[in-house]
Amino acid sequence: MNIAIVGLGYVGLPLCLQFARSGVGVLGLDIDAKKVSALNAGRSYIRHIPAAEIKKLLRAGKLAASTDFSKIKQVEAVLICVPTPLKKNHDPDLSFVLKTGKAIARYLQAGQLVVLESTTYPGTTENELRTVLEAGSGLKAGWDFHLAFSPEREDPGNPNSKVADIPKVIGGYTPECLAQAVKVYSQAIRLLVPVANCRTAEAAKLLENVFRGVNIALVNELKGVYAAMDIDIWDVIAAARTKPFGFMPFYPGPGLGGHCIPIDPFYLAWKARQVGQETRFVELAGEINRAMPERVVNRASKALASQNKKLRGARVLVLGLAYKANVEDDRESPSYRLLDLLTKRGAKAVYYDPYVPVIRPTREHPHWAGTKSVKWNQKTISGFDLVLISTAHDAVNYQQLADWAQIIVDTRNVMTKYKVAPGKVWKA
Repeated sequence: MNIAIVGLGYVGLPLCLQFARSGVGVLGLDIDAKKVSALNAGRSYIRHIPAAEIKKLLRAGKLAASTDFSKIKQVEAVLICVPTPLKKNHDPDLSFVLKTGKAIARYLQAGQLVVLESTTYPGTTENELRTVLEAGSGLKAGWDFHLAFSPEREDPGNPNSKVADIPKVIGGYTPECLAQAVKVYSQAIRLLVPVANCRTAEAAKLLENVFRGVNIALVNELKGVYAAMDIDIWDVIAAARTKPFGFMPFYPGPGLGGHCIPIDPFYLAWKARQVGQETRFVELAGEINRAMPERVVNRASKALASQNKKLRGARVLVLGLAYKANVEDDRESPSYRLLDLLTKRGAKAVYYDPYVPVIRPTREHPHWAGTKSVKWNQKTISGFDLVLISTAHDAVNYQQLADWAQIIVDTRNVMTKYKVAPGKVWKA
């Protein structure tokens, strides 16, 4: 069997490699010619994916990349792994999915399988995507071709997260569609979880991420409540997590990042409104999490005031641009919001991130494109009035930070492990 995977980013590329390792011929498709050229040359553009693995699969003839969608005619299945961002008004933006659907439809053949993996609201696969595929191909889903949804569960930077070992939820447009999708994924994934239909699979993915967003909002809110009582939320969580049942630890931070948690609740809320329902609990959690960068900046202002300094005119270093530790993935990172807020309030804000030497163009923060990370040395770090820890990469020498920095605002509780002068660290 040969398959095509559209979208060669943090979801699509690992999936390509897993299918190829399993002996399936994989064609990676992307409109980004730079990614395609890099893959065909055996280069990796994602830090935790080794180039050696790509080269090995290229040599074995199991992996190739292209911008030519007409090659879809040669495969048995097409898996879609493209972005599903938000519009400026926080409504779902399905443009990448629908454009991909139109591109596929031109070359869709009878008997082929199309699977959407991009996170979206229930009904997308069997309504919007199906309509585009049928209109462009003249074929009928569930009759002439198979259609399914199987949500990605990629965890960038987690060395224990293996694509083959993560259970795969699959929902089909018809029972025959589900059977075909199971047949395809069973070649590369060990445990498959068939569900009733595409809508159920789409809803399951939203629940997974809304669950995390709501619980992070809870500890973010309690952080302020407990601080007013002179209680450290991190100590509370450490104590609570010793309970062997009925509790799962979540941790506060400077805001939400990544492609899932900051976005998915809005997809659910939008769809709920379309069917006359409200998601008050989910939307409240979103409000709390979106407010965190502003609270962190206020905390930084208070920290500076303790040394008779003002935020306006202060030199502030945001430590960590990526949205999570030990990766270069900066999608929806709260660090961008922190940089914007600090700059708006008159601070001279820059960043340091060992994995992001230069900020690449982004849809949400184009004004930061081309900005370079500062150098890590005593002269540079000691020259800032305040260092704000947004992402706690393991590669950072925090003892040097403790020795060099004037004031540290710590949103990740990382400095508790190091010797720091009294009064230098402010938790946020």
